[in-house]
Parts: sequence; structure tokens; C-alpha cells
Amino acid sequence: MSWQDNYQVWANYTALDPTLKQQLTQIASDDQVLEDAFYAPLEFGTAGMRGLMGPGINRMNLYTVRQAAAGLAQFMDTLAPNLKKRGVVISFDSRYHSAKFAQESARVLGQHQIPVFLFDSLRPTPELSFAVRHLQTYAGIMITASHNPAPYNGFKIYGPDGGQMPPKESDLITDYVRQVADLFAIEVADLHALRQQKLLTMVGEDVDRAYLKEIKSVSLDRQLLADFADMKFIYTPLHGTGKMLAGRVFEQAGLHNMQLVSEQAILDPEFATVEFPNPEFPETFNLAIHDGKQLQADVLIATDPDADRLGAAVRQPDGNYRLMTGNQIASVLLEYILRTKQNQHCLPANAAVVKSIVSTELATKIAEHYGVEMINVLTGFKFIAEQIQHFQDTGEHTFLFGFEESYGYLIQPFVRDKDALQASLLLAEVAAFYKSQQMTLYDGLQAVYQKYGYFKEKTISKTFTGVDGSAKMQSLMQHFRTDDWQEINGVSVVSVQDFLSGEQQNSDGTKTKLTLPQADVLKFILADGTWIAIRPSGTEPKIKNYIGTSATSEKAAWDQVDAYTQVIDSWY
Repeated sequence: MSWQDNYQVWANYTALDPTLKQQLTQIASDDQVLEDAFYAPLEFGTAGMRGLMGPGINRMNLYTVRQAAAGLAQFMDTLAPNLKKRGVVISFDSRYHSAKFAQESARVLGQHQIPVFLFDSLRPTPELSFAVRHLQTYAGIMITASHNPAPYNGFKIYGPDGGQMPPKESDLITDYVRQVADLFAIEVADLHALRQQKLLTMVGEDVDRAYLKEIKSVSLDRQLLADFADMKFIYTPLHGTGKMLAGRVFEQAGLHNMQLVSEQAILDPEFATVEFPNPEFPETFNLAIHDGKQLQADVLIATDPDADRLGAAVRQPDGNYRLMTGNQIASVLLEYILRTKQNQHCLPANAAVVKSIVSTELATKIAEHYGVEMINVLTGFKFIAEQIQHFQDTGEHTFLFGFEESYGYLIQPFVRDKDALQASLLLAEVAAFYKSQQMTLYDGLQAVYQKYGYFKEKTISKTFTGVDGSAKMQSLMQHFRTDDWQEINGVSVVSVQDFLSGEQQNSDGTKTKLTLPQADVLKFILADGTWIAIRPSGTEPKIKNYIGTSATSEKAAWDQVDAYTQVIDSWY
């Protein structure tokens, strides 16, 4: 069907949700907006779906959410009865319609006689991951668009291990989603009736307490926390779910000087105080810095609206604050974990750390120093979760830490996704450690650089919106694949890793098989030790370009990053 045909189906549907009907009327004369909303279904992939809210098949709305839930329900209908009866747990964030989308998902699942455990109010993504394991459900749904701007929402599916649904099951669910042709014919149950049938159970404080009990295991040196209990922290949940638990996490660890940024503690779906509710952007710290200077706080902490990503800034001697990158936060966390465990004589002989292929190689250096294996996986925390499950099943390794450069970290695997609450607690402990050495957290980072070398990284995102955006991205990736890469910035290319073909092309003409799963990623290894990676984002209309380099001084490393940035900009 053409976008015009799809639009007419919606325009002629007399029982259309009143709010969506009004929105449809408002855009009825804008063909460009209509085409984008109706030209194709909202993409549903291994990470679920995420998109702009509004009327249309390419938008997040109650009908496309029902479609996604129906796909999951039809997949679960094929399972053995004992698996289906384990049910699904559902949580949601502070965005527009998140609670409604969670309820609609519950109604669809209930119609299929699938038990649902629905959180009584918004909760963080890591708690949803934990809840799948704690309640022993077969699946979990998180309604969130993570760090996207206010007009977005999303639908993420988690599997039995608490990680995002594995590729095999996810592909099957995707097939079922696409088979749901008539969005307006999806049957839903009444929530009150589901409760009477014991197919709907509300959860909340019971899961909170269980999660908080587990998070105590994140601390490696409780005496250190007790000795520096007077440390001052400023925390902003960026109008999101972190507010629900962050204070309790710090309180139970004995850290009583954590102050909320009051303006950003409001659960506001507009995220009115920031342009993007993303802790990797410096401007998200503006209010926290103001409060931090007033309080002379040691560390500023920010979590994104679903509290799976953590950003931080540390106080300098002059009273100003220095933001840390995701790679830097991961590096100081990892150095602390391995050093502390070694000193406590409890570093496992089969210890392993897991990171994405586009994350800093500084972490690899740190792991090597302590005799710990570094395992690289594709971008997407589900791949880290898969490794954790593999370790658990085989006993091959003991998981100690996992991270992605995009501000996502996991310390203890009772959660199987990024967990900003775990990371914030451990970061506070690391800050306490350096304070015991009369150093700031930033001093600690500099000590890591002096020990291992100056590693610097940068991510450059290029956005391609609209109907033609996806085609432009595909064309560019094809161009990058077929180009003859001899050098970049005058530096010889030693090898090109193409994770789509599964081959590494070496400069001497030989080829090597790659062991990771197929993915639309290119990675270039250069003669000076620099690496550059290119990949389309799985959740946003962007091509992401990554640079990783190292040098004997900070200035030299940054100079290299700047030079390669100019080259990458010239490619687009």
C-alpha cells in the first residue's frame, strides 16, 4: 500500500483514539509529514522499536504498541505451557503516554491468557531487567526511549535471562509483529477483569526492596564508604526514573550527602530544562554545576530518563567541574575493581571484562595489567548479557565488569543491562578511594593515564532523517565498504574489519575470518595504533563514527583525534 492508502485507512477509522484523531487532523495538509508517518511501518528489530509519537504506522502510538505486544503474545502462544505461564513483567519511564503504553501492552498479553506483572509506577530500565530474573518471568517489556528527546518513545523486549531478547527469539517475535496486519483489530482485555482472573499483578515496593538488597553487593570496601560518608554529591535524574531509587541506593550505603537538582527531579515528559536528556551532553550538567558550586560537591552525577546511562563531572581545585566521558568513567571504575580485588586477594583466576568493539582500548590495557581477559562484543548491551549467561552456563569465566562507551556500565550481573544506579554507587566509592589519597576523581583518571598511556576517543554522529534517510545511510555504508582503503589521514590502513561479511581484509592481501556475529559495522586499524569504526545506529537515524587513539601525552592524543575528526567530516 502507498502512504496515501495507509493514511486513508487511519483517516476513515471512526473509532480512532480522539487524541490521535485530533493530531491527524492537524497534519492532514502536510504531505511531507504524512508521508513520513505512513510510508512504512515503524521498524521493529532486535532492540524492539523506538520512534516519534503520533498517528501513523511509522509512529509510536497505542495501536503500534498493541501490534508489538501482539507479536510477543503470538510468539509466547507457541511456547510450552510452563514457559508461557511464567508471564511478562512491564515497566515504563516518565515520557508522554508511557504508562498508557504499558497498560495497553498488558491488555494485549492478558487477552492471550499470559500473566502480567505491571509496575505500579515508573521504574528504571535496570530494575525491569532485574525484575525479569527476580520474578522468573519469561519476558519483560520496558516502555522507554532512553535518552531521546521528548517527542520519542519506545518498546524494548527482554528475555528470560533479563537481557534484551536474544537474536533468534527476537527475529521470531519480529516476524509475528509484521504478521499483525490490521492494527485496529487487535483484541485487548479489560484490566479490571484481568486482575479478577489473576492474570494481572501489580508490583512495586516488593521488587524495589529486592533490587536494593542486591545492589549492596556492588560495594567493594564498605569501610571506605563509612570513612568518607560526608562526601558531597549532586544528583540529577534528568526528569526521569532514577529519582525512584538513587537516593535509597546512596542512603543504604551510608552516603547521606546526596542532593537532588530540584528542577530536574520533577517527572517532566517535556524534559523542560534540557534540549536532550542525555548525560553525555555537557549542557545537561548546567544546573548540577550551579548546585555543586554552592555546595562544593565532590562529584556531580546524572542519569538519563530510564536510568541505564550515567554521566559524571568532578570538582577541580579551582571549584569548577570537569566532565568525564563514558570511556573515562569505565576506565576508572575498572582500575578500581581490579586493583581492589587484587589487594583483597579475591581476583578470580578466570576473571573477564566485556566491552563493545567501539569502546576504549585503555580498558584492555588495564585488564592485561591485572592478568584479566578482555572480551570484545558488538555494540548493544544484549551482547554483554549473552557473554554473562555463557560464563554462567559454562564456568569459563567470572564476569567482573561490562561497559559501552555510550555511558553504559554493569558491575554485578543480577541485572543484565546497563545500570546507572550500580555505576553511580561504585563511582562514589572510587571517589572516596581517591579522596583517601588526597586526590580527586579527576586526579585518579590522570593517574590511570600516566600508568597506561593517554587514550582518547571521540564519537561523531551524522543524522539522516526523513523518508530518504535510511536509503542515504545504506548508500554511504555501501560506499565505505567498496572503497579501496589504503590510508586515512596519511596513515596506512593495516586492516579493515567488515562485520557484515565477517572478514578482515589485511594490507598484505590476506583475509581473516571474524568471530563475532554479523553486523553492519566497519572498523579500520591504522599503522599508528588508531582505530576508526563506522556503524548505523540501531535506535536513531544516524551513522556513528568512532575514533580511538593513544599517545604519550594528552595533547598529542587530542591532536590526533582532531586530525582524524576533520577527515571523517570530509566523508559526508
